[in-house]
Amino acid sequence: MSFGVRTEIGANRIGSGTGEETGDGAGTGTGAGAARTVAVGEADPLPLMARLAGSGLFGDHVVYERPGRWTFAGGVLGEVVLEDGAVRTRWDGGETTERPWPGPASAALDEAFRSCPFPAWNAYGWIAFEYASAAAGQARGTRLAHLVVPRTEVRVEAGVAHVTSVDAGEAERVAALLAEPGEPPVGTPSPVDVRAGGDRYRSRVAEAVAEIGAGRYQKVIVSRRLPVPFPVDVVSTYVRGRAANTPARSFLLRLGGFQATGFSPEVLASVDAAGTVMTQPLAGTRAFGLGADRDAATRRELESDPKEIFEHAVSVRTSQEELYRVCEPGTVQVTGFMSVKERGSVQHLGSSVSGVLAAGRTRWDALDALFPGVTASGIPKAEAVEAIARLEEPRGLYAGAVVALAHDGAMDAALVLRALYSDANGAWLRAGAGIVTGSTPDREYEETCEKLSSIAPYVVPLD
Repeated sequence: MSFGVRTEIGANRIGSGTGEETGDGAGTGTGAGAARTVAVGEADPLPLMARLAGSGLFGDHVVYERPGRWTFAGGVLGEVVLEDGAVRTRWDGGETTERPWPGPASAALDEAFRSCPFPAWNAYGWIAFEYASAAAGQARGTRLAHLVVPRTEVRVEAGVAHVTSVDAGEAERVAALLAEPGEPPVGTPSPVDVRAGGDRYRSRVAEAVAEIGAGRYQKVIVSRRLPVPFPVDVVSTYVRGRAANTPARSFLLRLGGFQATGFSPEVLASVDAAGTVMTQPLAGTRAFGLGADRDAATRRELESDPKEIFEHAVSVRTSQEELYRVCEPGTVQVTGFMSVKERGSVQHLGSSVSGVLAAGRTRWDALDALFPGVTASGIPKAEAVEAIARLEEPRGLYAGAVVALAHDGAMDAALVLRALYSDANGAWLRAGAGIVTGSTPDREYEETCEKLSSIAPYVVPLD
């Protein structure tokens, strides 16, 4: 594989906007730097992203895929880290500033990015599930969010790789890397057994069903953590897993020593610069990829199962109610109601809910309204989050979000499911199922196995 390289020296354009379904922002320069364009033609962007992530040029990096656009964000020009007791910010190699945040978590992040000194910027990173309870002072984890403004950004779309950097030499090295022939080597997967830990999970489901019967809540997502028994090559796992999945979003990240990769089945929140917001709840699940006849049969079962239909309908209703709180009256609408979405090893019932933010409302209000995703928490949300805190160990990034932000007010947030996680203590997978009145422990356990099978067969050991 060989690409033509066209070089443009000048002011870099770190800000390029993050809107996708609902529009696009546009950035201006952050200072002296360099821009490059590399014509990639019909080349698959996936190996290009893998080459950048595995090149060693960047310690911290984030890959974020949306339909028609792949972005690699490498290095750290600015950084925002939100923890239980403090928010830390660092801009352009300066000193780290740390201060307490007594108010809502979203207000802490909003204020942190308002202090960004660059006239235009994009930021990428993640938000933990426990961010949801942080505003109420209930956060149990240590790190709630980690986002960076990259030093170098590569955006691949329409057959062209756009390279922007504050470092001209780094832009040259990245452009040269993209122009190299061939594809990077990818390791061989060692499938992870998804059927471990069933008894404990079934008992949690039974406990949740009893609590629903007692009227404590309507629905809760109960998940299980599956350790991976070997060190993982996260980049190769991303390549192998992405080739086998059809996600709404995909991501690969390494920030502060924590790594994750995944194939998000749904958009949690997409906000464009004009204030149009969209969420995409998926609820109701059956296996997929079993052959044409069996897939058709499970699809018919999914579309006619009262339990699955109820689970989806209440999730869509909840998403509507959440957007009513932050959108202009009369603008909230549902499209594609209960259509079937094929996501790797599973298929879901899916709908899109959208609206226009009311005057004075921002992306942070939209995130507050929608986070955590109803399809990964439960109904009512506050009671479900409290139940999850009792029934499970802290989730961290699982059921949180990988996020892209822009200076113009745009946001794109993918719900983190179907993912692999890795830190200094090891690697793990995680999956859950929506528990309602009609749930049975055996069926919900099988659903977690189906979901884990979107990534477990593609985990690559580290050489």
